Amino acid sequence: MTDNSRLSPGDTPPAFALPDADGNEVSLADYRGRKVVVYFYPAASTPGCTKQACDFRDNLAELNESGIDVIGISPDKPAKLAKFRDTEELTFPLLSDPDKSTLEAWGAFGEKKMYGKTVQGVIRSTFVVDEEGKIAVAQYNVRATGHVAKLRRDLSV
Repeated sequence: MTDNSRLSPGDTPPAFALPDADGNEVSLADYRGRKVVVYFYPAASTPGCTKQACDFRDNLAELNESGIDVIGISPDKPAKLAKFRDTEELTFPLLSDPDKSTLEAWGAFGEKKMYGKTVQGVIRSTFVVDEEGKIAVAQYNVRATGHVAKLRRDLSV
């Protein structure tokens, strides 16, 4: 993956319409007029992804009060997302991208270093899309732990 395929502030993000944990289609266009955090994570119910999702859950009220919604996207199938949502009591949409087309379009899938080796996989990434549908924040290779607190500081929430 080259940096050229990564999104930057001011870019128009690629549109998506993906099934949520219940199989209902959710699109980026549904959030036009509001800020939305779109975050990409490797796999539901894994330690890091669980920590990150629970951090978003625990901070969701403050984010929502500031006019910011949250969407999580992974390659998991809707049934796995539903189990993850129910087990962790997640209250924001988890979307399924099993063919990784949205992950790739947003630059959140490609080469990454894992345990010293270069592998293909999901690059843990977080974006903030503003009310006009433009990228306001683009962060790649974020940490699962402490990331939401940093994002809140960056957004003054």
